[in-house]
Amino acid sequence: MPTAETLPARAGQQSLIRTRAWAGTALCGVLVAALGLRLWGVAGGLPYVYDVDEAAHFVPRAVAMRGWELNPHYFANPPALTYLLHGLFELWFGGYAGVVRAAALNPGEEYLIARVAVAILGTIAVWLLYVLAARLFDRRVALLAAALEAVAFLPAFYAHLALNDVPALVPVTVALIGSAGVMRSGRLRDYALAGLGIGLGAATKYTAGIVVVALMGAVAVSLFDCGPGRWRRALVGLSMSGAVALVAFLVANPYALLDIHAFTHELAHESAVAEEAGGKLGAPHGNGIVYYLWSVTWGLGWVPALAALGGGLLAWAKQRRVAVLLTPMIVVYLVVMGSAERQFGRWLMPLVPALCILAAYLALASCSALAGLLPGTGASQSRQGAARRRVVSAVAAVLGAAALLAQGAVHTVHADEVLSRPDTLTLARAWMVAHIPKGARIVVEPVVPQAWLHRADGLGPPATVAAERPRATKPRWQEYEWLLKRIVPAAANGAGSSEGIGPGWRVAHRYSRVEDYEYTLSPSLIDFYIQQRYCWVMTASQQAGRAFSDPRQAPGAIAYYRALARRARVVYHLSPYAFGSRPVAFNFDWSYDDYPLAYRLAGPEITVYRLRGGGCGAPA
Repeated sequence: MPTAETLPARAGQQSLIRTRAWAGTALCGVLVAALGLRLWGVAGGLPYVYDVDEAAHFVPRAVAMRGWELNPHYFANPPALTYLLHGLFELWFGGYAGVVRAAALNPGEEYLIARVAVAILGTIAVWLLYVLAARLFDRRVALLAAALEAVAFLPAFYAHLALNDVPALVPVTVALIGSAGVMRSGRLRDYALAGLGIGLGAATKYTAGIVVVALMGAVAVSLFDCGPGRWRRALVGLSMSGAVALVAFLVANPYALLDIHAFTHELAHESAVAEEAGGKLGAPHGNGIVYYLWSVTWGLGWVPALAALGGGLLAWAKQRRVAVLLTPMIVVYLVVMGSAERQFGRWLMPLVPALCILAAYLALASCSALAGLLPGTGASQSRQGAARRRVVSAVAAVLGAAALLAQGAVHTVHADEVLSRPDTLTLARAWMVAHIPKGARIVVEPVVPQAWLHRADGLGPPATVAAERPRATKPRWQEYEWLLKRIVPAAANGAGSSEGIGPGWRVAHRYSRVEDYEYTLSPSLIDFYIQQRYCWVMTASQQAGRAFSDPRQAPGAIAYYRALARRARVVYHLSPYAFGSRPVAFNFDWSYDDYPLAYRLAGPEITVYRLRGGGCGAPA
């Protein structure tokens, strides 16, 4: 029979069990929702891969690896995700021969597998964020922070693509968990865990190495709290973190050492590319820090953005240890990345865990403060006041959570719905298959992969190997081959080369990057199309929008699009926007990630023209 002394202890144990039970149940719900939001629409666009980075970086590199030849021969992005996908493909398809066969028959299947793997990693990152926030605060903050990352647009949308931004959240959060342990107790295993996260993070996405700043903050807190006697242990711990980070980085990126010349060369090149503002037509030219702060307002939401700012300030006032751990990393990252000439919203991803925690902390702290303002005096009134405060606190917490999650949930669900529908480029191809004869000469702007031009069938995958092999080698149409050359009449002044492109024409300039396509355009190019019987021209707003967003940089392109509208007949037009919605101004984020609610379909606005006159027939 329990005694009076054991009753409080048992009550406390039962309360702890109930707390763990509801927290576990709620966490399961959050994780199920996170996975669902990341898998809904995950096959968008397939079998064609329209995202340029997704098509170029990880899946094709993983497919190209053969046997034990694991040198990616490419270090612009670190290869940890490439190795993960390579191993996954080998297991799924039964070895290299199976991988090659799958790539030849249905490359969309490999991209689908890669995307599902990224979605699962994104869900694991949500769970790890819960572990981190519970270590720093409590289960309530942990659940709200995890729910915010689960529904926030930026981590949810990019979990649909086989890119390294979302997978990097896993080691980033692991490093923060280890750093939080260093801050609290300074155990060597926490130093090792932090080092593991830092090394794997940098081997997944170079910018994820920013979490080393959090580890430095944790060490500073540990030394300040525990006194100078801990210096020796801190030095040992930091040495361990450094060693583990280096080993983890080299295990996930071994050719950074084995092929160090290629590694350092490409790393320097990638850094130089990030500074090329003028070379990226349509890129923002304003302050980079302002751009990333703006990205938070839609990547997480306006309320979470303001709450994260308030949470950081409140943490400096009341939770200084946590503030030292999280806020310097945010500030340093914004300053460093904001100083680069190129900015993209998804590059903000390494800060998402810290921002979610600070936002959740402020929201729940505000609820507790609101409940504490309620009066209650006397013995009976104190019981009534306590009950009233609990009710007010619960209601405020629900409302605060709703405010924190609403924007992200609305836009994430909307984007998932958009991704689950056919892409405008896929629909445009189906129309062209039905209406443009085989073998016709066409001009298609560089917004589609080669498979889009070369497949002879419609939307579906090939039925058999025998049916696909001849189709894969023979293009359906004769596509325009000089997308990266500026072609002008031969009578124009200046040096150039005819390069066999036809009488009366010469190449005035050659470009090496697809992103320079707009600089090749001029009204005279339409005459070349007609002479060479390229009578069908497909344009996409993702290309034209770049020129019109910065018309002084590409006046030839502006004149080209206007002349095309005058000299050709529109035979097909498809808008991605809902009826009555205003078109979205060109932006390297919103023109590709479907965030604005104006979208009803993924992809650009498509127009197909039929040229008139000359080799293209009489004027209509």
